Amino acid sequence: MIPLIETDRLRMRGHRMEDFLPSAAMWSDAGVTRFIGGRPFTEEEIWARFLRYSGLWQFLGFGYWAVEERATGRFVGEVGFADFKREVEPSIQGIPELGWALAPEAQGKGFATEAARAALEWSDVHLKAGRTVCLINPENAASVRVAEKCGFQEYCRTTYKGHATVMYERKP
Repeated sequence: MIPLIETDRLRMRGHRMEDFLPSAAMWSDAGVTRFIGGRPFTEEEIWARFLRYSGLWQFLGFGYWAVEERATGRFVGEVGFADFKREVEPSIQGIPELGWALAPEAQGKGFATEAARAALEWSDVHLKAGRTVCLINPENAASVRVAEKCGFQEYCRTTYKGHATVMYERKP
């Protein structure tokens, strides 16, 4: 049910149980979560996130992929779409929200842009959504660059869970 996507350097696939430990290592790293929640996640929170990935695909027909480096098979991060029913204004409920996170050793290599572009190419064909969005902490310059390279444009500044947030949108 979860499509396999391959790029020059990456393989995007459904999560497997063996992805939990590298995913947990990534989400418990303060550098990774600095702009995503502002603190490392607990194992319990990471487990809930991990389980949510399967539910997204099951109920919405889209979700997150585990991203691995093709050359090594090493887990490097996660990218995908969700509708988290966020309580944010303006509302983005019902609009696919693109997100990404990379393990520290995979950052700075262009993997986030490569994976996000591949996810968007898939969504343009399969979701046919008139619009996709992403929420980014305004201090997260690296993610802002990824969003802009993928064709997203800022459309709103707001707060989410008490943190400054910039909302971006992309129309295919």
